[in-house]
Amino acid sequence: MSYTFLDFLKLLGSLGMFLYGMKIMSEGLQKIAGNKLRSILSAMTANRFMGIFTGVLITAMIQSSSATTVMVVSFVNAKILSLAQSISVIMGANIGTTVTAWIISLFGFKIDIAVMVLPLIGFAIPLMFSKRNRNQSLAEFIMGFAFIFMGLEFLKANVPDVQSNPNMLAFLRNYSDMGYASILLFVVIGSILTIVVQSSSATVAITLVMCSQGWISFEIACATILGENIGTTITANLAAFSANVSAKRAAFAHFMFNVFGVIWTLLLFYPFTRMIASIVSDIGPGDPHLLAKFLANLSPDTISAINSGGNLSPELGALRTEYIGLQTAISYSLSLFHSTFNIINVTLMIWFVNVYVKICTKLIKSKKPDEEFQLKHISAGILSTAELSILQAKRETLVYAERMKRMLDMCRDLYYEKNEKNFLKIFGRIEKYENISDRMEVEIGNYLRQVSEGRLSAASKEVIRDILRGITEIESVGDSMYNMARTINRRNENHEGFTPELDEHVETMFELINKALDRMLEVLNIETPQKSDMDISFNLENEINTLRNKLKMHNIEDVNSQKYDYTVGVIYMDLIAECEKLGDYVVNVVEAWCNIAQPIN
Repeated sequence: MSYTFLDFLKLLGSLGMFLYGMKIMSEGLQKIAGNKLRSILSAMTANRFMGIFTGVLITAMIQSSSATTVMVVSFVNAKILSLAQSISVIMGANIGTTVTAWIISLFGFKIDIAVMVLPLIGFAIPLMFSKRNRNQSLAEFIMGFAFIFMGLEFLKANVPDVQSNPNMLAFLRNYSDMGYASILLFVVIGSILTIVVQSSSATVAITLVMCSQGWISFEIACATILGENIGTTITANLAAFSANVSAKRAAFAHFMFNVFGVIWTLLLFYPFTRMIASIVSDIGPGDPHLLAKFLANLSPDTISAINSGGNLSPELGALRTEYIGLQTAISYSLSLFHSTFNIINVTLMIWFVNVYVKICTKLIKSKKPDEEFQLKHISAGILSTAELSILQAKRETLVYAERMKRMLDMCRDLYYEKNEKNFLKIFGRIEKYENISDRMEVEIGNYLRQVSEGRLSAASKEVIRDILRGITEIESVGDSMYNMARTINRRNENHEGFTPELDEHVETMFELINKALDRMLEVLNIETPQKSDMDISFNLENEINTLRNKLKMHNIEDVNSQKYDYTVGVIYMDLIAECEKLGDYVVNVVEAWCNIAQPIN
């Protein structure tokens, strides 16, 4: 048999269709219940057992343990979940991800799923053109579900005919009969395959197909699945690579949990797999070991005939029925192995959550000085769940605003500082913060641009526009602070001293600006701000405007009466005018935040 490059592309395309189906089904569900998922994760982790249930529920819904763990890592990054809470949710995600194998086992081998695929797509098409966002998201979910099984069918149809060409995978079989060494080798192969594919569900599907086609034995397939449980932890660790220390610890805890689970399972591997085979043989469709013997007794032509289906003779029809039954036994056994391994592992490890926390804390130490001027809640790695990434951007915007608030304290210190060395030091810090302000605006904006490229609901797109407006105004706040510092620096360079009365007026303005900034931070920290939350900010802005107008009139009178030089009056009014501009930017931030659209349910 000649296996061409085109055949390889067909196999790759089949895998691509499976992965694409997983992706759009997951995104469809996230858009249907994205805000609910946030609520579940933040509210249902009161104790470790509820955390496990939450992880199972979320992962079973979105059909991606990687998406769940990345989401959890990002929530730890945003300080919504503690490290202990995140570990229990991740444990539950490991159980939830086994649902994929059961779906394939229940539907993928017992019936011809291709018969259902096109009707499902036909049902989804009208929903895609609906004006309701919820219906469009439901259409994505249904089409994703259809694509998963279409991809699975193509995978089964496009894998090489190994039975007819045993030399094709002779190299693989040479490594499958080395006893325990083969088990360890295929654990590594399963890990590498999952890292490359970036989806444990896809790798489990590939393993099911390979085993059901007779490529590998039941025990080797079980070892590959163990490796997949290690490989799937890489996604979360990649997501946490540029995140904060807490997120790194959560991702590493996931890795440790799965590795320890694989270690104890390997110690009991053969008794464990025999137990699974015995259970499926007694109450299920048959012994998973019989498929290899069944295929060994058939000629290549017979295997090809029963695989192709169509009009078969009674003898071949009976063989095909037996073949499908043995495939079902294999898929049930592997699904049961996957589920039992994760359930027992969680049952054992749940009592050691605090131990995991201590180990992670000790191994991954906090580096507070290095984290001061980095993004805390978002990074390029955390983008698996676009709908939920908006929450991280909102949290980062709050951090951004808090840093700009510190600049006001620096400006006040700069205003009163008499020592030239200390003055230059403070001015240098303000310059540094202004550069940070520019960088943060760009980084948050780029992150939101990447998020907006994902599949988002109309409400979420509105939220992104409002956040972008907010960070633009916060950057203007930083610019205004820097301009204030430059004005103060100009006063000192010109050796122009302000009178005590002018100092008192500037301090009054500083107080009002400080109150406006404090109120802005309060609004940014509200989960669902309302229009009424703007009232206090508008009142403060009116006070700032009134004070600016009053001081402007007084300045003209004081200069005319020669209480101070005209140059002092210009510098003084430049400072007051910059404070008034800053107040405008603050109100714009509050207005943008209060305009954020609520998710459409």
